[in-house]
Amino acid sequence: MNTNLHFKNSFHPPFPNNLKTICLGLGCFWGAERFFWSLNGVWTTAVGYAGGDHKNPSYEIVCEGGTNHAEVVLVVYNPQIINLEKILKLFWEAHDPTQLNRQGNDFGTQYRSIVLVNNNHELEVSKELMKISQEKFNKKSLGKIVTEISILNKFYYAEDYHQQYLKKNPNGYCNLKGLGVSL
Repeated sequence: MNTNLHFKNSFHPPFPNNLKTICLGLGCFWGAERFFWSLNGVWTTAVGYAGGDHKNPSYEIVCEGGTNHAEVVLVVYNPQIINLEKILKLFWEAHDPTQLNRQGNDFGTQYRSIVLVNNNHELEVSKELMKISQEKFNKKSLGKIVTEISILNKFYYAEDYHQQYLKKNPNGYCNLKGLGVSL
């Protein structure tokens, strides 16, 4: 059984019934994953691919750009401790959602900003928070948010060497940074 190095909880289902999940793409999944480690109520995280149209994608195929998958973080959380709004707040603050198909020096559709939820209620909450974020971005003339928001079709786990990569390689590559907007 794979065990999450950071949380000591399995990053593979089945998860306890009281937990919820969300998939978030905010650039390279290595750096994106670590942002969620510090949140109280996050049970585990995993990195993978979602939002595309290719079955069982690999890192190499996704990086070639032909699958339309994004590098995403699966965040498994306890809604009794942390709510969806707080997770999405960190999402909007941690990266630049105004960049189309890139974050910093990372270019390609796999690095796009994307929120993938499980139901219509979560979809509505995510869109409302994007609207609020856009209003704050407008006040600072930061541009239009280009984040995709939709219901998750399928999450594919990335290869084991990508899981908790920055925990195993603390000096590893990560160029994610937000725009300085506090929500």
